[in-house]
Amino acid sequence: MNGGKSIFSQLTDFLPWTQFQECVARYQGDYKLKSFSCWDQFLCMAFAQLTYRESLRDIEACLRANQTKLYHMGIRGRVSRNTLANANSVRDWRIYADFAHLLIQQARTLYRDEEFGLALQQTVYALDATTIDLCLSLFPWAYFRKRKGAVKLHTLLDLRGNIPTVIIITHGLIHDVNILDQLTFEPGAFYLMDRAYLDFPRLHRLHLGSAFFVTRARKRFDCRRLYSAPVDRTTGIICDQIVSLTNFYPRKGYPDKLRRIRYFDSAQDRRLIFLTNNFTLPPLTIAQLYRSRWQVELFFKWIKQHLRIKKFYGISENALKTQIWIAVSIYVLVAIVKKQLQLEGSLYRILQILSVTIFEKTPIFEALSLSNCDLELTTPCKQLILFH
Repeated sequence: MNGGKSIFSQLTDFLPWTQFQECVARYQGDYKLKSFSCWDQFLCMAFAQLTYRESLRDIEACLRANQTKLYHMGIRGRVSRNTLANANSVRDWRIYADFAHLLIQQARTLYRDEEFGLALQQTVYALDATTIDLCLSLFPWAYFRKRKGAVKLHTLLDLRGNIPTVIIITHGLIHDVNILDQLTFEPGAFYLMDRAYLDFPRLHRLHLGSAFFVTRARKRFDCRRLYSAPVDRTTGIICDQIVSLTNFYPRKGYPDKLRRIRYFDSAQDRRLIFLTNNFTLPPLTIAQLYRSRWQVELFFKWIKQHLRIKKFYGISENALKTQIWIAVSIYVLVAIVKKQLQLEGSLYRILQILSVTIFEKTPIFEALSLSNCDLELTTPCKQLILFH
């Protein structure tokens, strides 16, 4: 039975409040605060993400219009635009980053048996980065080009459930390949990367970590063929070779053998060359694995369209990272709710329903369930016709 709780309050019940307080204590987020705690800040920013608020003034106006409901939503402090702006710029963004990682671990446990299109037991990650453009005059710390500012979201996406396991926020000038230095590779897992990450010393470190990579070769790729395996050209595989690098510096960076697979994509009428350190999987599976890398591109498109990470409520670096990490927490929270309640709808549909029912006191499963959408009117309309 629903005890009169709003949809927002029922949604936040899925959040581990005790672990959130541990993250706050780790960085002394509530030190010497008399009102408007870090939890209040998180709930206000979560409300802004769920209801697509445009600005701090918009957040303040909407929440103050529902002043009598804030206590039952868990917001104890007085909501003020200046207070929220100060909290976003001053309180350590790592509080919300650590909390997002806790939610990510919970989500990965729920989705560990999820299928992603290939019958593989190993964990498969897609690594990529997306750029968020910023106004350089407002964000001078995010220097990217001469007249342009930007930050990058470097993301390692677990394809089972499309859960972001690692997110690193950097300035726009940081090259994608440098993120490989900050990753700890999981033995036996597959890492799918595009040509921006083709750096042989870094890939060799991944290889020595007993992990596998699948990437594309650049147009100028010099190698020596050691062995060619027979292939079925009807599947699109042109050749499956074991090669070694010939040039001095690439060979010094990656002295071991590589597997080179040429594949013809009939849908786009182009030839692709894949490089991997896995010598056991069929060549067609390697090509299909790389095609799965597109899921990270769809993830970036989804969060940019449906979360508030392109327009920001503050201009400081701390405020920007706080907003991004809370947005990631909301994305993962919705994924957790979808799995635990066994909902059939997409994450997009769940977010859209939440945005218009946030203050309703309907049981959350009933509000988000698809069963109510297929009901048909079985009784005739008895409204009298006034005009003919």
